[in-house]
Amino acid sequence: MTELSVLLDHPRLIAIHKPAGLTVIPARDEDPALAVRQRLEAQLGTPLWVVHRIDRETSGVVVFARDADAHRMLNQAFEHGQVRKTYLAWTAGVPQPPTGSVEVALHAARKGKMRPALPGEAEAKQARTDYWVEAQRTLGDVSVARVRCHPRSGRQHQIRVHLRSVGHPILRDALYGMNTLREPWASLPVKRLALHALRIELPDLFGDGAVVVEAALAGDLVAIHGWVEAR
Repeated sequence: MTELSVLLDHPRLIAIHKPAGLTVIPARDEDPALAVRQRLEAQLGTPLWVVHRIDRETSGVVVFARDADAHRMLNQAFEHGQVRKTYLAWTAGVPQPPTGSVEVALHAARKGKMRPALPGEAEAKQARTDYWVEAQRTLGDVSVARVRCHPRSGRQHQIRVHLRSVGHPILRDALYGMNTLREPWASLPVKRLALHALRIELPDLFGDGAVVVEAALAGDLVAIHGWVEAR
C-alpha cells in the first residue's frame, strides 16, 4: 500500500496530504485498514487522534494529534475559530460578486447530506464561507471559476452546499451538482469533486510558533487549474 505523504512531522501533531478517494476514518462497509487514520498509524507505528476531517473526494491537508492533550488543544482551536482554512474549488459558472461571503445556516438532510436551513428552523447550524474568485474562463456556453474559499465554521459539506446555494456548484459534485456530471461539464479535465484543502494555519498552541501547512495541488486537479488559467 502506498505511503501517505507527510507534510509536517511535529512532536505534537502530524499533517499529511490526503489523496482523493480515501476517508479519514473508516467508512461503513469498508475495511477499516483503508482509512487514512489507520493507514497513517500503521505507517508511523504510533497512535493518532483525529482532529478534523475532509470529504472522501476532497484532497489536501489533514491534521492529526499525536497525544490526547494536543488533541484537546487542537479541537479547541478549531471550535473557537482560531484555525484559518483555505480551500480551492472549481465551480460551474462564476459566483457574483467576485469577492464576498455566503452566510447560510445549514441543516441535516436525508442520506447524510446537508441543506440550507429554513428561517427559524430548529437545529440549524450557523455557517459562513468567505470566497474570492481567483480566475475564470468561458468557452462557448461553459464558464468555470477557480474560487478560493475560507470557511469560518466547520460544518459538514459546508463549502459544497454554500456554493450550490448561490447557483454555482463545484464541478463533479455528485451530491450537490449532478448537472456538472453531464455535458458540457463532463468533458472538462477533472474527473472527481474539484475541491482541494490547500492550507491550514494554526495558532501558536505549543510554544514554538504558529504553524502553516500547505498541500500542492493533486495531480488530477492540475489539468483543470491550467485550463482555467488559459483564458
